[in-house]
Amino acid sequence: MKKKILIIGGGLSGIYLGYLLKKEGFSIKIVEANDRIGGRIYTKNSHTTNVELGATWLWRYNPELLKVCSSLDISLFEQNMNGDALFEAMRTSAPQRFQVPKNQEISYRIVGGTFEILNKLKATFTEDELELNQKVIQIDDKETSLKVTTETSSFIADFVISTIPPQVLVNSVHFSSDLDSGFKQIANNTHTWMKDSVKFALVYKTPFWKEKGLSGVGFSNVGPFTEMYDHSDFENTHFALMGFLNSSLANETREYREEKVNEQLFKFFGEDGKKYLSYEEKIWNEDRLVNYKNDRFITPHFNNGHAIYQQEFLNGKLIVAGSETSPKYGGYMEGAIYRGNQVLEQLKNKFL
Repeated sequence: MKKKILIIGGGLSGIYLGYLLKKEGFSIKIVEANDRIGGRIYTKNSHTTNVELGATWLWRYNPELLKVCSSLDISLFEQNMNGDALFEAMRTSAPQRFQVPKNQEISYRIVGGTFEILNKLKATFTEDELELNQKVIQIDDKETSLKVTTETSSFIADFVISTIPPQVLVNSVHFSSDLDSGFKQIANNTHTWMKDSVKFALVYKTPFWKEKGLSGVGFSNVGPFTEMYDHSDFENTHFALMGFLNSSLANETREYREEKVNEQLFKFFGEDGKKYLSYEEKIWNEDRLVNYKNDRFITPHFNNGHAIYQQEFLNGKLIVAGSETSPKYGGYMEGAIYRGNQVLEQLKNKFL
């Protein structure tokens, strides 16, 4: 049972898989290229307020993720939608107030921030089971094992699970033995969740929008932000707005984006909108650990959960996992959990 399993990637997929496999008695090590875990979960503390610049919401139709939250004693709360929303149809007209229909599917957030899931899972690891700043650059097939080489170290494992986006894997890691050409073709045409997103957050001293009878929800056809939501915490002691910027702004400077957001905030809320304590943003297509940059457009979620990801590679010693490979809810947190459970059963059948 002391099969050594190395997991590439310390996002939700990798951390959850490590947690599952360790509980089953496998010897695990997770190597993460970044100086933080979380991947596309990115809860940033700004002015003592946690803001989500990555994955944020879950829903009642996410049963596997809800089970994990329950088992870890993680509490959820409803996304605040109380009050009027604002919609900006044209640059030449003021945003219009409207009521969001009451029959909308409820979105939930995690008390303490989405990162709380990772904190609870990570608490089960020893110091040598999770290593940061270990970017994998090569995998060598050694007949009965695999040698994984990073920029600073190398590891020998009986089995390797990659949880990084498939397109990033095939374009950033060199394999001494050729990978299946069909797999590489599909991986290069698999959409990577979040890579097209530009998220922003604004921290405020008070929730001034509530005093105006507004929910903090805003939509715009003309940008720079396309949608925005109340992002205050569960205790209602820290206040923020969070949303998405038009992806066309990714190539502009941070200063330019903030200036344009400032102008739009004034249009939506008057002077109160401009009185934020901090502005945060995350341009996900600039993150080399998430996005392999090329000129090819891939439709969102295209090839997520493709049948080829259910296969094993390198003579049965490599599995490609991660949210994009999940046959259900591919490209979401729910997909990461579903795929993790699937890989656990696969390895139990293989080694137990």
